Order: sequence, then C-alpha cells, then structure tokens
Amino acid sequence: MANTNLIAYLQEAGFRALRIDHDEKEKAHHSILSHLDYDGKGKLLEIGCGFRALAIRAALTWPEMSVTGIDYWAVVYNYSKALYEKNTAGEGVARQCVFQHGDANKLDFSNGSFETVVSNYVYHNITGADKHELLLETLRVLKKGGVFAFNDDMKPKMYGDMEAFAQKLRNMGLQDVRLIDTAQEVFGSHRRAALMMLGESRMLVGRK
Repeated sequence: MANTNLIAYLQEAGFRALRIDHDEKEKAHHSILSHLDYDGKGKLLEIGCGFRALAIRAALTWPEMSVTGIDYWAVVYNYSKALYEKNTAGEGVARQCVFQHGDANKLDFSNGSFETVVSNYVYHNITGADKHELLLETLRVLKKGGVFAFNDDMKPKMYGDMEAFAQKLRNMGLQDVRLIDTAQEVFGSHRRAALMMLGESRMLVGRK
C-alpha cells in the first residue's frame, strides 16, 4: 500500500495550490541551477520530480548531462511518470531524462552515484521524517566532489537548526556549504513568500 507520508513530492503540486505564478517558478528553478558550481557533465538526480519543470530546465541548460528524476507518483496527486515523459519529449530532452518511482527516505542508488543532486520544495511535504536524516540520505548518493542544492520551506519546527546542520556538514568535510535566503531571491520579499506560505524559503548548497 502506498504511504503518502513518504512521497517525494514535486514542487508543481505545491505551486498550483499556492498560486505561485510562472515567473516565480522560473526564478526558483533558475536560482537552484545558478547556485550549482557545475560543468554540466555526468549525472544529475532530482528528488521529487513530479511531472515537469526543474529536471527539464536542467537538461535544457546542460545538454551533455543525463537526468534521473524520482517521485512517489501517488494516485492522490494529478501527475504521473507518463506525463513527465510526455513533457520531456515535448521539450526535446527525452533522450537525457529517465524517471522512476522512488522514496526520499531510502534512495535506491549506490553511494556516490551522481555528480549533482537537487530538490525544490519537496521535503517539507514528507511528514514524520527527520529532515536532517533526509538530507544526509540524499547526500549519500552524491559523488565526492559533487554539488548539491536543496530548496525548501525550512521552518524551524520542521527542520530544526539549519545553521547548526550546515556547520555539521562542514565538519564532515563538505565544502562551500551555505544557506541562501530564497524567500528574498525568488519572491522578492519575505512578505510575498509568507503570502505563499513559504516564508522560511531557504536553499542549502555546497560541494561534497
């Protein structure tokens, strides 16, 4: 039986529910990709790909890269793997992209499988999960030297002390670990982000 608490659930569903406009979607995707110090080669993993957007934008940005997108694709949401595959074909990047069912709590990939890993407004939807453990599981599949960018509504009641977590990653040997204020960068102000229920929007970026 599908456990919807474990859904690695794409930003698109949240974007529709919160009426985030097209320009803000584009800004969010641009922000994530622009903060990656990445040459566009190798493999990228998107956690919670849903049916379009970030993975497609990445494939269009870096035509030499291969993209893997995972999602839970539960029936309670109005998107599917087939819809994503249709959208990638429509954008001309189907040859670069593969999509599969997956659980962000336990990724079905070996250690160090990807040169970069990204997610956008995903983990706050996974109820009952320790967000720091989710992020560490995501970083497990990142190659040494690989880069990451995780954008989410990092409310302290869900995420705890992210400044302390960022320091923990530095102590573990990760480099250039930063927390970026995407409430300001994407929405233009904290007030606008708060209206979208994303007032604690932040991005964790760095290199393994």
